[in-house]
Amino acid sequence: MPRQMPAARGARVKRALGVQAALEWAFRIERAQLELPLPQDVDEEGFGFGLEYVLFQRAALGCQIDGGKHKIGTYTHEDAEVIAATVAGIPDSLGGKRMAIRVAELARAGLTPDWMPGAVPRCLPAQVKCNQHGGRSTTIVVGTERVLLRGKWRTIEVLACPVTWRPHLEQIASARRGYEDWWQALDWVRDGLLAGGTLREVELTAAMPKVRPWA
Repeated sequence: MPRQMPAARGARVKRALGVQAALEWAFRIERAQLELPLPQDVDEEGFGFGLEYVLFQRAALGCQIDGGKHKIGTYTHEDAEVIAATVAGIPDSLGGKRMAIRVAELARAGLTPDWMPGAVPRCLPAQVKCNQHGGRSTTIVVGTERVLLRGKWRTIEVLACPVTWRPHLEQIASARRGYEDWWQALDWVRDGLLAGGTLREVELTAAMPKVRPWA
């Protein structure tokens, strides 16, 4: 049987991660911070260099700069900072800053957007009153009718039970549109990280969440 050759001494073994796992590692494990670009009407003087600028300069030099990385009580892996900077650059066509915050928060919590799995609209009473005998649907008067009862004409009320659909079809559709938007953002982040080629110890794989898990 052929034996696997040991890795060369000093060679770094990259960690293979899908984009969702890489995001969760960066934001949840490494606690990377999302540094969003400043609004155009804000004067950048006095704010220092952004993370994107530092990354571009590091890539131009082609080497890692020692020093200048001092934090109080914690250290964030540089690959995690690259991932966070890429997320911060999500274009407006995919949701911009709002989507960047959502991607980061979901990754930090280790969650996938709720696309309401198994949700089926059901016709239910709009309101239910409960007492010691249990629950009972609320009815309303929608008209009157003349009926003959025991030889006498009487006026009786016509009752109806207002109903509603829960969850509503639009609620389900909205949740699934939100999931699709999140998926598109992850796909953009993955392509950006692969194109940038600045990750040192993380190797992105082709693994992606399901495009439409409800299909």
